[in-house]
Amino acid sequence: MANTVTASVSAPRGDAEIGQFLHENAFVAGAWCAADDGSTLPVYDPATEAQIGNVPSLGVTETRRAIAAASQSLPGWKSRLPQERADILRTWYELIVENREALAKLMTLEQGKPLDEARGEIDYAASFVRWFSEEACRTYGETIPSHLSGSKLMVQREPIGVVATITPWNFPSGMLTRKAAAALAAGCTVVAVVSAETPYSALALADLAEQAGLPAGTFSVLTGEPQIIVPELCSAPEVRALSFTGSTEVGRLLLAAGATTVKKMSMELGGHAPFIVFPDADIEVAAAAAISAKFQTSGQDCLAANRIYVHEQIYDEFVDAFAAAARTLKLGNGFEPGVDIGPLIDTNAVSKCQRHVNDAVKKGAQLVIDGTQTDLGPRFFAPTVLTDISEDMLIFTEETFGPVAGITRFSDEAQVVTSANNTEYGLIAYVYTRDNSRALRLGDALEYGMVAVNTAKITGPSIPFGGIKQSGLGREGARQGIDEFTELKYICMAT
Repeated sequence: MANTVTASVSAPRGDAEIGQFLHENAFVAGAWCAADDGSTLPVYDPATEAQIGNVPSLGVTETRRAIAAASQSLPGWKSRLPQERADILRTWYELIVENREALAKLMTLEQGKPLDEARGEIDYAASFVRWFSEEACRTYGETIPSHLSGSKLMVQREPIGVVATITPWNFPSGMLTRKAAAALAAGCTVVAVVSAETPYSALALADLAEQAGLPAGTFSVLTGEPQIIVPELCSAPEVRALSFTGSTEVGRLLLAAGATTVKKMSMELGGHAPFIVFPDADIEVAAAAAISAKFQTSGQDCLAANRIYVHEQIYDEFVDAFAAAARTLKLGNGFEPGVDIGPLIDTNAVSKCQRHVNDAVKKGAQLVIDGTQTDLGPRFFAPTVLTDISEDMLIFTEETFGPVAGITRFSDEAQVVTSANNTEYGLIAYVYTRDNSRALRLGDALEYGMVAVNTAKITGPSIPFGGIKQSGLGREGARQGIDEFTELKYICMAT
């Protein structure tokens, strides 16, 4: 059951819905616990910078305890009938849906995103639990026509074993269920490491998973310093797979650390999405879509449009439409009605946005909307629009991860494809055109794992989410998502 909220917790308006799920203990090996040494980490509301509460700062001992419990519970969990695992996941899904409002409020409190966006993320998180509850019964094998006389050849999928997941602060519920539900459906056990900035959303999901009937040790949620916890997971031979969502820089370090035990790695890393608008596109529609692609989650999204390319024939008209829409976005506390842009996660994020703006202006960009000054607090950065950005600017080469939009013009298709592909990232690209032949050409030519044509909305449990190049390895969601947590076994039987 959820802990009682202590005096140190300042839920808005004394909201009891939030309080019932605000855990100040971690969930390790089927038990709610503090750190063995009593150490804690504070958690803050990014909108007010008030302390919400504390979570345990777990160490090596507790991490090893979670790994041992996952190893011990693995034989029993993977030997259950797929339908039994599916039933437990389905119950977890139903509990998430039942508690949608409380979970959304908790997310807004610790992450800052507007409440409507938080509700959308809870729906998104729940959708993966439902999807993989159904996929649990579909880890099919195959038979192979034999090349050997008197032999039967078969291939089956088996759970890979104990899985470690590492999830970020920008989607604290959606990223956890997208990984954990797939692994659990496959018959794996999970040790989850969650962001110290947004731990409560994950701990609330652990509460509901326990209520749904997940056996003790099957699913642990660890809080604390990743520099202490993650090396233990990477070096433990019992942990056979690691799934990570975060920056490319950290992804490289994890790949190196996991190599010592040859772990299977799946990673969703950084993005630097181009948003390309051709002259035949509907300008108002494209501008509205670009607003959505740029400013959702206050721009703190790996899918965010970071470089907006607009054909020179419609450039001025598009900029006017985009800027007009950006000016209507409301900045504020995520609990306030009508807010579109909440606070950034910390002051470092604000500093990066400011650095990108200053660099662009210094190098010749035009500041159409200046969001750099706001009196709402040190973690707020208002929607900002830069035009005439160029390839020598930081915003053109780095992922901004904030509400700063950079727009540039192009003259021909080959030029824009070359420029869009000129990055180490390859997560998603957006294309707006009413020419179907061009859309098909761009779909082939753009070096990205996902291409969205005439839409800014592509995510959901049924798609194989993921990037290429240095934006990641493997896929999450769809039928391919469960493959990340299985291994193929070939059996040759003489008949």
